[in-house]
Amino acid sequence: MKTIAFFNNKGGVGKTTLVYHLSWMYANMGHNVVAADLDPQSNLTSMFLNEERLEELWPDGEHCNTILGAIDPILKGTGDVKNPYIEKISKEQSFFSGDLSLVVGDLGLSKFEDDLSDHWPKCMDRKENAFRIISAFYRLLKMAAEKTSSELVLIDVGPNLGAINRAALIAADFIVIPLAPDLFSLQGLRNLGPTLRRWREEWKERLQKKPMPDLPLPEGLMEPAGYIILQHATRIDRPVQAYAKWIVRIPGEYRLSVLNENEKNIPTYENDHHCLSLLKHYRSLMPMAMEARKPIFFLKPADGVIGAHVKAVRSCHDEFETLAGKILDHCGINQLTSEHHYG
Repeated sequence: MKTIAFFNNKGGVGKTTLVYHLSWMYANMGHNVVAADLDPQSNLTSMFLNEERLEELWPDGEHCNTILGAIDPILKGTGDVKNPYIEKISKEQSFFSGDLSLVVGDLGLSKFEDDLSDHWPKCMDRKENAFRIISAFYRLLKMAAEKTSSELVLIDVGPNLGAINRAALIAADFIVIPLAPDLFSLQGLRNLGPTLRRWREEWKERLQKKPMPDLPLPEGLMEPAGYIILQHATRIDRPVQAYAKWIVRIPGEYRLSVLNENEKNIPTYENDHHCLSLLKHYRSLMPMAMEARKPIFFLKPADGVIGAHVKAVRSCHDEFETLAGKILDHCGINQLTSEHHYG
């Protein structure tokens, strides 16, 4: 199992949309994938599932088929994490050679924030329960991957530096950072980079004090896998002037804040190895995709794709397929040959 989190503590950068589309793309490329919604806002879940299905999955109590149901025994102090419920997304997509599953999010996940915050320092006292609580996300994701024979887990988290995100990111082998070409994203990098390094070091220190050798715990690698710029301009090769001045500063800020490097010869984003993609904004196609409950690159004429939109759908497919491959390369994950290109 390889876990990849998509994170920026600045919101509104298209993080959840990326996780949604990449999950579908990896399944289409032949991978078994788990999309894990660890954001209490549950936006990823609402992209996958309609309201009727959500109402069925979100009853109150320990039997809810969401991530909250999996951690309910820990919250109540009655036991450990349960095997999480898995919602099969690709069961009707017979053209997939891979499989796509969802660990369903829950607005009630915010209840876990205080427990995660309280038990972080208790790990230093070798408290068994503290390690069980802090590693809850990792262990339930491990269960989900084993249950679905998945080699990839894509994690969506909220835009903050709180205890829930710390526990979620500790469970990640790699972190991909979505950015917008603006001042707020640059400032987000300045906060994010040092925080990730601190969490990584603090967890490494705690791992040396684990009291139970048989309890599965994450390594807390959180290796930066690169950044993605989501462009607001219509023409990707000619960004509007207002954004151009921020785009050119991203490669240097990423190296300094995230990688803790102070290079003098900074490449442009076009030539930056760490820049995974400069993605178009498919503004006019997103409402169609949301209505059809599918990614943009799977939209068909029956969904309303006609005229110039057909070319845009194909372009979106090519962009995401290239991005998916780059992420795997940066994470050192062997790629499978896609047999089901958009046709």
